[in-house]
Amino acid sequence: MTLRVVTRRFDDDRSLLDLPPTSAEAHAWVRRGEGLVGWGVAARLAPGPGADRFARAEATFDELVADAEVDDEVQVPGSGLTAFGSFSFDADASSSALVIPRVLVGRRDGATWLTTVDADGAEPAPGPASAPPVEPARDRPRFAGSSKPDLRWLEAVATAVDRLRAGELDKVVLARDHAVWSQEPFDPLDLARRLARRFPSCHTFVVEGLVGATPELLLARHSDRVVSRVLAGTTGRSPDEADDAALGAALLGSDKDRYEHQLAADSVRTVLAPRCTDLTEDPEPRLLRLDNVQHLATTFEGHLAAPASVLEVVADLHPTAAVGGTPRDRALAVIRELEGMDRGRYAAPVGWIDANGDGEWGIALRCAELAGARARLFAGVGVVAASLPEDELEETRLKLLAMQAALDADR
Repeated sequence: MTLRVVTRRFDDDRSLLDLPPTSAEAHAWVRRGEGLVGWGVAARLAPGPGADRFARAEATFDELVADAEVDDEVQVPGSGLTAFGSFSFDADASSSALVIPRVLVGRRDGATWLTTVDADGAEPAPGPASAPPVEPARDRPRFAGSSKPDLRWLEAVATAVDRLRAGELDKVVLARDHAVWSQEPFDPLDLARRLARRFPSCHTFVVEGLVGATPELLLARHSDRVVSRVLAGTTGRSPDEADDAALGAALLGSDKDRYEHQLAADSVRTVLAPRCTDLTEDPEPRLLRLDNVQHLATTFEGHLAAPASVLEVVADLHPTAAVGGTPRDRALAVIRELEGMDRGRYAAPVGWIDANGDGEWGIALRCAELAGARARLFAGVGVVAASLPEDELEETRLKLLAMQAALDADR
């Protein structure tokens, strides 16, 4: 299949999330008004299960790139032939995919461009919406249960703590899901708009029914420069300024949370340091304040010593200790034994890649898997030897509030 790709500058200053003519087959990756949106499907690349699913997806994408006819007058990361993607957390799952949209609009540093992708015999794809989006019908979400009830999940965390105190591993991340249903179908773009307004500093994403706003940047690669932002360690927020500051100070001073965070940062450094000539990082964890929670954060920046695409490095990073644990293989075994659910694409890489290997990939956190009037929400916590199961359950409740509020028509 030969794809004909044309990228031109585009004079339109509307919100990117308002440009797709319909939510059907819409994809997005936006932050602070910049990023990418696309619609229609020129090609869908499904690599299947396996630890090499990242490499197989990229190899298939590279074959399309090699055969494509490209006319790109913009020549920036995200122009030309570009694919959105999301991958399964578990290597044995088969839900990973890269999707090349028929139409893509990108914006960076005040410049906007439009890319169209045509295949042999395909009808022209619709252009950007000509009118503001119509508010969809909304209904409140009803709780439909979790894969593991709260009591059983608390017992799973307690078992994990016993393993940690016995020295079997240093950290494990345990997650839980929260299924909801509604009388009206959930609209992914409507949900993305609400998330983007509430969490402007996060990357809001829409990829094949997976919708969320992640604060965690797994890896961005622009030419040879790479950036990664690690989060681990969480507390709540308070409307009272003094109380809010006290919560943040307590998090910064918490030995338990700093240890949990250090393990996550170490897992990223271990991958990036050998690949970079000049890797730098924040000397101390800093506070990242979001609407509903505060996190400990560390940012890494560097330049690649040898050519490597964004997906090649992402494959090495996933799963970091922020979403898996330490040691990685032992933590993954404990997750499979104790968690009691299929993570699907939760806590796995989501983002985009272009023909030059540039791209931006986050970890699919603060997200929902949508299926019509059904949705499945997720939240996870890092468990270490000093963890208290009841505190970890409360942390998942705090994290779930973000998506619950975005889904609720009355909030």
